Amino acid sequence: MVIERAQKEKLLRKVSRLVEDKYFNPEFDAQKWRHLIDTRAPEILAGGDAEDFEQRMHDLVSQLGSSHTAFYHRNWRPLPPRQSICATLQQCETQDGLHWMLQDVQEGGPAYGAGLRQGDLLVGVDAEEIRPPSRVLLRPGRTAKLQVRKSDGTEVSVDLEIPLLKSKRPFSTPEAVIGSKLEPNIGYLKINMFPGIVGVDVARDIDRAIASFRDCDRLVVDLRGNSGGGIGCLRLMSYLTPEKLPIGYSLSRPRAKKGYKKEDLTRFERIPAHKIGLLWLVLRYGFVDHSVALFTEGLGPKKFHGRIAMLVNEHSASASEMVAAFVAENRLATIVGTCTPGRLVGSKAFKVGDGYFLILPVGAYVTWQGNRLEGQGIKPESEVPLSYEAISIGRDNQLEAAVEIVKSL
Repeated sequence: MVIERAQKEKLLRKVSRLVEDKYFNPEFDAQKWRHLIDTRAPEILAGGDAEDFEQRMHDLVSQLGSSHTAFYHRNWRPLPPRQSICATLQQCETQDGLHWMLQDVQEGGPAYGAGLRQGDLLVGVDAEEIRPPSRVLLRPGRTAKLQVRKSDGTEVSVDLEIPLLKSKRPFSTPEAVIGSKLEPNIGYLKINMFPGIVGVDVARDIDRAIASFRDCDRLVVDLRGNSGGGIGCLRLMSYLTPEKLPIGYSLSRPRAKKGYKKEDLTRFERIPAHKIGLLWLVLRYGFVDHSVALFTEGLGPKKFHGRIAMLVNEHSASASEMVAAFVAENRLATIVGTCTPGRLVGSKAFKVGDGYFLILPVGAYVTWQGNRLEGQGIKPESEVPLSYEAISIGRDNQLEAAVEIVKSL
């Protein structure tokens, strides 16, 4: 598909203005941004199809250096497996060299539905061999033929339909919450994502899972592969402590310039039980500055308090990092796994015309103790890398470590 030069110029101008007006980064230099536009414009506006233009624009905004930054046309640009099929990849060494291993295969996602599982090796895509460091990219709206090596050494061909994206955000969505018992007294709460801005539905799902743990005096919370989402994570944090505790606060660009005291910020401390309550939230928060302090809901004591382990990895981002930071600062659980990526800012998707979207950070998140996680991440108390050797024989060594920790508490 061809995109006309005038159309490109219009989109470039709009993106440039939005970055200057909306992008929030205390270190942002508008003069450097304008110089970057001038330098990149000839290449961006040169001949090429729509996909080339999209990639060049995405590369441009990526130079801002923040997470949650993207330019895309819905369903045109190929996406990594995390976004396209709800599966993450880990580079691993095998007997025949480096391969991509499926790391987090989220229930309810396209990869899981096609029979792919944690520990499978991705050896080819569309009849072409693929190995690290080559990126795996899958295009929405088509069927990809994957060559997969299972844990028993057999290779299978999987026809995987890559779904078209249905929202402004460029990713597929998995089943959000899964609750089970690892042992009669050990609950296991797996949360793949916190969908929705307010998260009424995911909060309800977490309620149901926690209710099923009424006889459990230990809990493992698994946030591995959780890409984040909305404020539904507040319900999870509220179940980790009996009290109403301060969590952290969002900070808008205008409020950061004006100055603030965190104690004086508007408070958010309750997810409504029903969606009709969203109307009250609009009236309460829709017409004020979006700098808001978060507090847990005060849901009372649980048997498992004081005996909780939380699993995270390098794919546990955004809202899941908010949870991990709250847990670490208040010593509510032992964090197990690998360091999170440090991708936590307030972002917004802007329509820029002709089916294109621009995602930009428009606010910061600061923990109550004053830490910003963007570019930092949360380091686990117990660092346990995922082992391909263990996974290939049906053992999840990270989960095993978490279970041993809660048993010892």
